[in-house]
Amino acid sequence: MANHALQRTYEILEGVTNDKITKTFQIFIITLIAINVLVVIIETEETVLDEYGYLFTPFEIFSIIIFTIEYAGRIIVSKLNPKYQNSKYPRIRVLFAPMMLVDLAAILPFFLPFVVTDVRFVRIIRLLRLFRLFKLARYSEPMQTLGVVFKAKAGDLAVAFFILFIVLIFASSLMFHAEHEAQPLVFSSIPAAMWWGIVTLTTIGYGDVYPITIPGKLIAAGVAVIGIAVYAIPTGIMASAFTEELRKKRQETRHCPHCGKEI
Repeated sequence: MANHALQRTYEILEGVTNDKITKTFQIFIITLIAINVLVVIIETEETVLDEYGYLFTPFEIFSIIIFTIEYAGRIIVSKLNPKYQNSKYPRIRVLFAPMMLVDLAAILPFFLPFVVTDVRFVRIIRLLRLFRLFKLARYSEPMQTLGVVFKAKAGDLAVAFFILFIVLIFASSLMFHAEHEAQPLVFSSIPAAMWWGIVTLTTIGYGDVYPITIPGKLIAAGVAVIGIAVYAIPTGIMASAFTEELRKKRQETRHCPHCGKEI
């Protein structure tokens, strides 16, 4: 009986089955997470906080109870997870799983203020409640797909961002030498010029920092054009990988999971 209850708990928490109870649990958790994030945002409005703030504390306590039970439940049933069945200490290994760390970050902000009394630190901790938004990754297939894409293309993205970093340093260095004498306060150093470099390469162009000399304007024009091409590399990698992953998922759904024949 105990083993059956444990198995059933595992199925509900991990969404192994597609029955009514599992769906209801997932909808409940997703709704609770969404309301939690909404509350964190609303709390920054002082007028709303003064008028309805007394409702937020009971809701926070209720949410923490649910999230803590969910977190503890996942640890208890971890030995039933195929990923950890051959592990000597499955419950220890599951604690360091990425999504379990997200779950931990979702409940810690409630308990840490009892240990830390610094007001500034408490405010930062309360802001960390936004980590609850990442809990949606468990229940959102698009977010899971995005995670798979990031993992699969991590090497390609690292190379792309390394190229971007090299271009940023080169552009900022050129602009520093071109504009330092004309604008010593704005382009005081290469690190200071990097703000201009980032804004220009990403084609945002805030206009708070800009060149006034002819060499500086020529460099800025070239960097702006290069930025369009260079910053499109990571976007292209992610777009193609995401499309490929979606195509694989569609192909998998067209085949029987047991015999492999096309449905």
